Amino acid sequence: MSAFDDDVKTSQLKRVLGKWSLTAIGIGAIIGGGIFVLTGTGAYYHAGPALALSFVIAGIACVFAALCYSEFASILPVEGSAYAYAYGTVGEIFAWIIGWGLILEYAMGSMTVAVSWSGYFNKLLKMFGLHLPDYLTSDPASYTGEGFSMNLPAFCIVLVVISILIQGTKEAAKANNLIVIMKVSAVLFVIIAGVFFINTANWDPFIPAPQLVKEGDTLKEAYGIQGIISGAAAIFFAYVGFDAVSTQAGEAINPKKDVPFAIITSLLVCTVLYILVSLVLTGMMHYSDFNPQGKYPDAIKAPVAYAFDIAGQGWAGYIITIAATIGLISVLMVMIMGQSRIFLGMSKDGLIPKLFSDIHPVKKTPAKSLMILGVLIATVAAFTPISKLADMTSFGTLFAFTMVCVAVWILRKKEPNLPRNFKVPALPVIATLGILINVYLIWNLSHDAKLLSTGWLVLGVIIYFAYSLHHSKLHKKGYGETFKAEQQPLEDVEVDIDNKD
Repeated sequence: MSAFDDDVKTSQLKRVLGKWSLTAIGIGAIIGGGIFVLTGTGAYYHAGPALALSFVIAGIACVFAALCYSEFASILPVEGSAYAYAYGTVGEIFAWIIGWGLILEYAMGSMTVAVSWSGYFNKLLKMFGLHLPDYLTSDPASYTGEGFSMNLPAFCIVLVVISILIQGTKEAAKANNLIVIMKVSAVLFVIIAGVFFINTANWDPFIPAPQLVKEGDTLKEAYGIQGIISGAAAIFFAYVGFDAVSTQAGEAINPKKDVPFAIITSLLVCTVLYILVSLVLTGMMHYSDFNPQGKYPDAIKAPVAYAFDIAGQGWAGYIITIAATIGLISVLMVMIMGQSRIFLGMSKDGLIPKLFSDIHPVKKTPAKSLMILGVLIATVAAFTPISKLADMTSFGTLFAFTMVCVAVWILRKKEPNLPRNFKVPALPVIATLGILINVYLIWNLSHDAKLLSTGWLVLGVIIYFAYSLHHSKLHKKGYGETFKAEQQPLEDVEVDIDNKD
């Protein structure tokens, strides 16, 4: 474990994040796609009104993983999330596979959020009488016209977020805190205002009988108990935020205590909000009305705002659309920030090129990594359907959660005397339940998602043996020297004394 101690001491990142800033980062990432976008797809394609139960199941699965993440964060306060944890416990190749899988969680998640933001942004423009042509707001697979098409708003918002992140973590955190306050206020508004427009007939039956629904060109079985389970797997994308907190451990003032606090607090707060919003939404609007081929074809893209529109409360639609448009920016911000920190950890170990761990001498951010990520994420988001992106994101998230539950159990056996500021209670039970429920949810993802994601992991293994193994610092210099190579002189750790939250 001394290698990780060296990494903490030689880190060039500024430690400026307190526990409430970290909690805000978690809430900022979690509240977004789940409430503002996936509630529509989850209700129509999977569970109907029982979507609330899907959120309960997904939340329970997250609790098991969150407890394991928290124990790791109290031991290894370094950037890299599940990748760093696996590196210190189950070995480099397993860590690589997890890190490669985390790209599905963070990079694909960023693309999904960018496309979601575009949907709300277009609705906002229409509210003020402005209209972008379809060929500039649709990916080629969704475009019904002829000729070139791209999702230009999705492309542009990624570049805007990248420009903010390059300026510095403290600046990005301040912007995120303001957006989170606005976003949580909007969610509470939806819950409180929406209660007055609930039609309980829309909840009957609460668990609809199984039937086939058309998604794209394929028919799939939805509703019933199986629909609740598949809904939990599909909306799992909504929970990526709490583990994004662990990617910021390298910039936390007191990571061993504050990161576990932020992980668990953000998860519990957001799970309760998700359940309440899903109940209100399916009470205001019948789940069948989210059909993209039905009388409200755009409702599935901005479900919460459309629910108030259909209830005759257009003024509320303005508030929600503005809040969602601004709020999704913080989700995108946290996800891209998290991906860059995972790449930072992998690059320090020599598994990916060194430029991904280059820190800007003034901004103290991985600027080169952020710029490369920005171009890739923006390009894919502009040309790929949201359904494909969301399912692959869920696969990456569930895969990482499973491996963390395995790794924390291994570490408890290998190093029982390590100091732990937080310990998972009844670890064998918690870890086993976490592994089983996450694997079961992976199994219930769409066939295409499992196939594409498995192919992605196979590609990762090939890259590891073709490139990473030959450049690995672990194999070149030995474990104890892994983080000592190519480090610049240690600078004093900068702590923002005004930010001791």
